[in-house]
Order: sequence, then C-alpha cells, then structure tokens
Amino acid sequence: MSKSKVVNGRIITPYRILENAEVVFENGIISGVGERTDDSGYEILDAGGNYVAPGFIDIHSHGGGGVDFMDNDPNVFDKISKTHARYGTTMIFPTLTSSKFDVLKTAIKNFESIPAGGTGGARMPGLHLEGPYFAMEQRGAQDPRYVRPPVREEYLEILQMTDRIVRWSLAPELPGAYEFAAELKARGILPAIGHSNATYEQVLEAYENGFELITHLYSGCSIMRRINAYRVAGVVESAFLIDGMNVEIIADGHHLPASLLKLICQNKSISRIALVTDSVRAAGDPSIETIVGDRETGIKAIVEDGVAKLPDRSAFAGSVATADRLIKTMVGMAGVPVERAVEMLTASPARIMNVYDRAGSLSTGKYADMVIFDDNFNISITIVGGRKIFEA
Repeated sequence: MSKSKVVNGRIITPYRILENAEVVFENGIISGVGERTDDSGYEILDAGGNYVAPGFIDIHSHGGGGVDFMDNDPNVFDKISKTHARYGTTMIFPTLTSSKFDVLKTAIKNFESIPAGGTGGARMPGLHLEGPYFAMEQRGAQDPRYVRPPVREEYLEILQMTDRIVRWSLAPELPGAYEFAAELKARGILPAIGHSNATYEQVLEAYENGFELITHLYSGCSIMRRINAYRVAGVVESAFLIDGMNVEIIADGHHLPASLLKLICQNKSISRIALVTDSVRAAGDPSIETIVGDRETGIKAIVEDGVAKLPDRSAFAGSVATADRLIKTMVGMAGVPVERAVEMLTASPARIMNVYDRAGSLSTGKYADMVIFDDNFNISITIVGGRKIFEA
C-alpha cells in the first residue's frame, strides 16, 4: 500500500484543531500528524477545508439499515456495519438485547464468524449484551417476558461460548449480580449498570465491585424517590456523585432534552461521557413500523418524530439516530464545541472500552480510521484502516 495523506482539512487532534496540516498513514496505520510537508510520493486525499476527525466509535447499537444484530442471519453484521459507516462510524460494538435464550445464543454464534476488523464497514471488536438481567420497573422497551435476575448456569453457558463479549449491562441490585460481575471482570468483560432501580448506596457498592459505566444515562435509570417517607438518590444522581463513573448518553435530540444534555456536560468530565446511538433496525431506514430485537420474537415499535417508540407511546424503543446526528445534537442543542463533541464519540468511548491504544484519536501508531465532515455535519468520506469505505 502506498503512503497516503489527508490534507487541506481542519484536523481535530486530542488537544486542538490544526489548520494547514496533514494526517499521514501507511498500511492502515497513522504515521504522522502535523504541519503539511512535501506531498511528493504520497497519495493525496483533499479534505476540501472540511473537518477531519477520528472515526466515530459507537459502543451501543442494535442495528440499522432495516436489520438487527439479533436477526438469525450472519449477513446482518455486515449490512449494519456498512450502514453506519455511511454516517462516520468506524467502530461499532454490536448490542444484543433481552430475548429467548436460544435466540441470544444464535446471535452470538453468528457474530463468531465476523472478523474484528469488520467486513468492509465499521470494525466490530466485541459484543455488548444488554440484558436480560434487569429490574422489571426499569425495563423500558426490554421485553418483559425475558427480564429476570442473573442465572449462573445460564450466563456461564454464554461465557463459555465465546471470548468476544466485552461488556454486559445489568441491574447491580439484583440477587447474584456481584457474583456475576466478578465472573465478568475475571474474563476482562466490563459490567455496566443498566435498566436499574438501584439507590445511591447500591450504585456506590456496584462501582466498588467493578461497575464503571452507566448504560444510557436517564433511560432505564432510577432517580430520586421516596422510600418509607425518606428521599433516596437513584442511578442518575449517583452518576454525578461518583467522579470515576462513566456514562453513555443517547444524544439523538429526543431521549434527552437540551437542559439534561447541558446538565450532564457541566457535571461530568467530557472524558467520562460517551455518545451512543442505541440505534435499532430503523436507523438509516425509512420504515414507519419496526421491530426491536429479532424479527420473530422481538417487540413491535413505531418510528415517529425521529425516534422509535412502543406502539402505545409509553416509552422510547431505542433510537433511529446515526453517529453524525449525535455530534449535531451536542453542538446545536447542548452548545458543546465541535472538538469536545467529537471527543465524546471517539476518545471517550475508546477509553471506556479499552481500545484507546489503537483507536479514538488521530495519533501516530493508531488505526487510520477517519471521518471527514462539513460545518453542517454531513459526512463526505469515511476511512477505515486507511481505506476509503464511503464517499458521498
């Protein structure tokens, strides 16, 4: 592969935005970032004055392009990764939701055939299991038929099937949760707090037992409530009280209003916030009716006002957002500078998921995963491993 460089762009590094600079890469790896040098001997990609950012990293996505990671078809992983690559995502962590045990096992088996480097779209380094060990009161759009406390024999069977699970979301207040979390930590898997009705004391204990991330803050999370006349803090307040706790937020412009987006950014370090799509199959697909989960046993949903909802409109059912929309929301609604919004979709999720040594910033020695976009956040080019995989 010839030496290549991206030039004539506003390059977003971990520290600043560089003008009149370049990103040099060879064999899929970045070999230099800095002031533009002689172009002789390089294949040149002109960014046209647009932003050049690290590729977006989505650590929570269920699907897109009309399909779901839980559909009984190995080809859906390829289709979803290519769909989201059109919107700047270069790394995606496929998320599997609460379902029949056999359906979950089939989805995991299908993922086993997919290389971590992807199949021509976004990279897929590992799985995120969202459920089924959740609090019924905070289930949201999780199918109540499958929500339950941890079952040791069950999760051990899953863990013995694959070594590609990298995160598992569960409610830490459930019986057996800490034993389960210890098993996850021993295998290098991140336990995350999700769909939980925990109090502050329970969240703090969970943090001490390795739960370092809260899944989609404010969604499926307890808030301050009364117990026997006394007010107690919930998962949301705990996120702000525990400095070291990471959070992910669905910045689609619907799950959280501008006021809460601003509150989060004012009270959590940007390095602790990961933007996620939580996208369902309707992302990048014009369908009005959709299904959350696999086609055969999943929950029906409708797409209305730019978001997925349960048919009775009692709760959101995931988003139909793509990564470009997350950046646009944070800049336009929350007033976050472009470079900080990019950080929440690149460096922050990379650190949380322990891939920052190879992704998440335009730095020498890391993957040449990049996205080029204009002032309106329209994606013009997506590059994975130095190879252009999408061009508008």
